[in-house]
Amino acid sequence: MGTAGENRCLGLDSEAYGPLEHNLSAGGLAWRINVYDGDWQIPAGRYRDWLSRAYSLDEAIRPGWLDDVRLALSWCPTEPAILDVLAERLTPQQVLLHMPNWRCDAYDENYPTFVPSEAGRSFIRKARAMGFRVMPHCNSIDMDPTHPAYPYVRDFQYRDVESKRVQGWTWVDERWKPVQESNATRLRHRDKKTMVKIHPGLAMWRSLLTENVRSAVEALSLELVFLDVTLCTWNLHNCLVDGVTSTEGIKLLTAQIASLRDRLVVSGEGRNEITMQHQGFAQVHLFQRWQESIESVEALERMKLCPLNEFLFGQWCRSFGYSGLGGHTPAQHLRMRLHTGLGAIPTLTIGSAAELAQPNAAVGEMLAMAADE
Repeated sequence: MGTAGENRCLGLDSEAYGPLEHNLSAGGLAWRINVYDGDWQIPAGRYRDWLSRAYSLDEAIRPGWLDDVRLALSWCPTEPAILDVLAERLTPQQVLLHMPNWRCDAYDENYPTFVPSEAGRSFIRKARAMGFRVMPHCNSIDMDPTHPAYPYVRDFQYRDVESKRVQGWTWVDERWKPVQESNATRLRHRDKKTMVKIHPGLAMWRSLLTENVRSAVEALSLELVFLDVTLCTWNLHNCLVDGVTSTEGIKLLTAQIASLRDRLVVSGEGRNEITMQHQGFAQVHLFQRWQESIESVEALERMKLCPLNEFLFGQWCRSFGYSGLGGHTPAQHLRMRLHTGLGAIPTLTIGSAAELAQPNAAVGEMLAMAADE
């Protein structure tokens, strides 16, 4: 079906569950390809209808306010003045705030402990009182190996399906690096934001994470919570844990978090046919989003935008942007427009209230778009 160098080529791939050396055949799989008459929405609509029936998606009760959100702030600073400026321009109940720095611990350290700092508690209390939809940043599978619970779950870390290395990351010299393979070394680098990924198929991990998130939900009377890296579900050397794959595990985990409180809305990172089932919002990435140069973003714009993901999942799980959305460069402005063109909620990443009070052209455009909807 074409060649790898042809961008209209269709490729299909199956992998056996890891460990690969013990499972050399995917076995018994058949791909069925059909044709259709009309545009891409015809087959996509058929799949969406099937998805809804198969997972009873229309039976889920969603808070009505989800569809009213008009603006999102990703990585919102813990600066109360931001709330005052936003309230002058927009209805707070229609603004979604993703809040990374709200805990006693620094960002991406000491997971899965979620204890609010005084600054975080004060900001969230004010935001909730004003009506803003604020969601503190938690994590779904990343864990700090210096956390006291680590010895109980470290046998169930993600391991690469081919190399068998522990999967995770650490931050060295302002650059992402693979996690150290040595357990002793991992324990010495909390300041490097060292994280390992724990398999969500592990019931012990789901219980541990849920109880820690519960404490924050109850302490802050939350209506939303954000779970990072919910998109990290792929084949692993240790693919099955408690008889569950990482994809099945993240579905169970997200549903468990959502059940902590009546109408608690869970948001996650990334959106697909599994993660969207128990999420109200998803923080999404542009294709090849790590490419920050204006040339790469313009190349994306030259492609005909196809909001397939929004068409398939948007009626159940709304999307908002990730990073680089402050309008400080032409590339950032273009990224902001691409997100909205693909159906995402207009999204900003700002560093202070001043960027809202005296907005640049791109930020002003998103604020106006939100106000006019």
